Amino acid sequence: MQAIHPHLGHVTLAGSGPGDAGQLTLAVARALANADIVLHDRLVSAEVLALAGPQAALIETGKSGFGHALPQDEINAMIIGFAREGRDVLRLKSGDPSIFGRLGEELDQLDAAGIGYTILPGVTAASAAAAAIGQSLTRRGRNADLRILTGHDVAGFAELDWHSLAQPGAVAAIYMGKRAARFLTGRLMMHSAHPETPVTLVENASRAEQRITGTTLAQLPDAVEGLDGPAVILFGLSPRASATALIHSPLPPLTKEATR
Repeated sequence: MQAIHPHLGHVTLAGSGPGDAGQLTLAVARALANADIVLHDRLVSAEVLALAGPQAALIETGKSGFGHALPQDEINAMIIGFAREGRDVLRLKSGDPSIFGRLGEELDQLDAAGIGYTILPGVTAASAAAAAIGQSLTRRGRNADLRILTGHDVAGFAELDWHSLAQPGAVAAIYMGKRAARFLTGRLMMHSAHPETPVTLVENASRAEQRITGTTLAQLPDAVEGLDGPAVILFGLSPRASATALIHSPLPPLTKEATR
């Protein structure tokens, strides 16, 4: 948090968690109760927004996958404009603001404008999704690292370290990967990932409409069909009951025929 001009407002950049208000941190709940202006992303749930104080103006800032999005420059201008009016501004993002939330871009603008800020982390969708399927994102003897990846970036489908990701035991949480599912599958199998590698889709993690789909890498493109809500692709993980069965039935050897 930087020093601020006494006549300027303050900006809090916070994560609302995956949607369930029970997973909201106390610090973010207090910020919601006290803010004058709440600039929130589309994916922030209604039950979280209901915790805003009666004085708060709630303003949706858009952003929906490949659909309509309020340009980031306009969001930056709104944040700074309200703060210059002396308002207590809460910039509220789904999940955690530091994970694919453009936090860095907004901090750069606040620094340039000389406006003070506080960052409040939130529960990210990967953690909520893993909890939903009864799994740990890391496990001794299975994976020594965890990758949090995006299926899509400003240049299109994201190019990743496919060779490393294709190794047995690799675990990754892939955000914004529904439209990239066929691309991801193709790249991974080209780099010798086993077609039967477990994959789990968790749509609307933690919310009442949560849906869990256990599948395999080869079947991933078909499995994403019909998913309307935000989904995390947990590569290398099965729902707990399925994973227990896999311990006694390891993946069959990979053959050239299986990679075609």
